[in-house]
Amino acid sequence: MTGISHEMEKLKGVPRLLLEVELQPVQGDRFQPTGFPDLGAAIYERPDGTRMILVESSQSVANRLEQTCLEGSGPRIAPELAGLPYITAKLDGAVETETSSLVEAHRINSPFIITNKEFKEAFKNKAGYEVGKPLNWKKIAEAFYYYDPNSLLHGAFMANLEDGRIKIQRALSGFIEAEGIREAASGGVKNNPLDPTGKIRVVGYDKDVYGNVPYHRMEFTADRIVAYFNFDLALLEGYGLREEAKKLLVALGLYKVCRFLGSGLRLRTACDLAPKDGVRVTAPEGFTVPDEESLLEYIQEKIRACTEKKLFADPPVTVLKSDVIWKEEKKETVSEEGETEP
Repeated sequence: MTGISHEMEKLKGVPRLLLEVELQPVQGDRFQPTGFPDLGAAIYERPDGTRMILVESSQSVANRLEQTCLEGSGPRIAPELAGLPYITAKLDGAVETETSSLVEAHRINSPFIITNKEFKEAFKNKAGYEVGKPLNWKKIAEAFYYYDPNSLLHGAFMANLEDGRIKIQRALSGFIEAEGIREAASGGVKNNPLDPTGKIRVVGYDKDVYGNVPYHRMEFTADRIVAYFNFDLALLEGYGLREEAKKLLVALGLYKVCRFLGSGLRLRTACDLAPKDGVRVTAPEGFTVPDEESLLEYIQEKIRACTEKKLFADPPVTVLKSDVIWKEEKKETVSEEGETEP
């Protein structure tokens, strides 16, 4: 533990922790990048003309970093991080299930969470939030840390809280890109073993999903694939949190990066990557990322310290209930004059 504490001391006064990791396909040379509606693969050029491609966007990497600390696919936190606060909402009514601030978009801003009147008032009081008055960012950060520290790492836009002024940006972000890319075109066919023509259909289901369907496929090769991570330490420092809180957040962010690199790089069926070498720290000079096991021990120690100093909600898991219904479809009627009315 002495070693990791020494490394953490090196980050005092450092505005950004910048990391990069060179990756390679686990088999062969081809990989499938992320795609976007009406755009496809995000191909672009550097000023020097080098052809580049975005393999994984910052939004996707943020989601994958969050998933590293879930129990299975969520919504609860992994057992080894027990004691770290978050909020669960038990949905009752139209559906009966459970969600949490760890998996909901913008975390605490989820309508299943922030519409709970009792919790809403408790959060506002903790954050010193009043409509028409300046925001106290120190108290806001303390409130997020109290109920869900992960929100300070991954951001939260509280659009559903009163006038929507609270917006916490991501402290930890990342993306993956490849340089010197070349297309690798291929294709295939979806086979119907009963009837290649697609004329045999199920009664009551007449969508065009039958028969043999040929398709094309575009993968890529690259001279180099690199994952980049940017940890905004100045942002965390600016919140004015207690020292134990800051150290836990930094260690938790690094732990998520290690977990992602160690077990989360199968991005798609045809995009399975692995680190080629270790993590390279580009800033600050002289810092070494601790190993995953050491980080976990350090985090567990800080969870205990923060619990003792009452920086966390007690109990750490805030349990809410949310009554839900199915949204009714608006029906249109035709008046006697022939006009359509909602």
